[in-house]
Amino acid sequence: MIDERPAEMAADQLAGLLCARLCHDLVSPVSALSAALSVLDDSSASDMHEDAMDLVRESARQSQAKLEFSRIAFGAAGSAPGILDTRELQRLVEGMFSASKPDIVWKVEAAGLEKSAARLLLNLSMLAVDSVPRGGTVTIEATESGGSSRLRLVSEGRRARLEEAVIRALDGLKPENGFDGRSIQPYYAGLIARSAGGRVSAHADEERIEIVALVETPAA
Repeated sequence: MIDERPAEMAADQLAGLLCARLCHDLVSPVSALSAALSVLDDSSASDMHEDAMDLVRESARQSQAKLEFSRIAFGAAGSAPGILDTRELQRLVEGMFSASKPDIVWKVEAAGLEKSAARLLLNLSMLAVDSVPRGGTVTIEATESGGSSRLRLVSEGRRARLEEAVIRALDGLKPENGFDGRSIQPYYAGLIARSAGGRVSAHADEERIEIVALVETPAA
């Protein structure tokens, strides 16, 4: 029988699984950088040095983009009270997913988002992009009204999907096979929302995924 009680997780377990996810995301560009440097060190492969330098530049760019994104999405830089400029959030999202298959459509009306909402937006953008692995579009919307932030992300594309484990994790429920480096990130996203007095819901149709979140803005 699947446990429908809200999952309880020790801080060290949550941190360990999030670190595993972060390391997984960084493996690809760092490995590519290492491979390119190996080619540059090989004097017999001089005809490949120009391509290797291009790979070094792109791998370094991807690594920096992922670290900058993760610093806000997961790190202490996003924990203190304050407002984040949505132009900076757009830069982080576009940098993070520049090599991804789906196109990012940015339709954020708010000029700035309180940090809990900003962190949630970044985390939900990861889920939205992952849900269309064969390409398509991811539309990101955010508005502020009446002391709350409303986020809406719509992914559309061929074979768009949102796994049951992800939906359960967003709701704070333990996936059938337990948490891992993949399901811990949606659990963390849902935790951000609930900690800010909000909620997240996800709905999947054929070739369309919609994720909606509401976060309360702390009083000044």
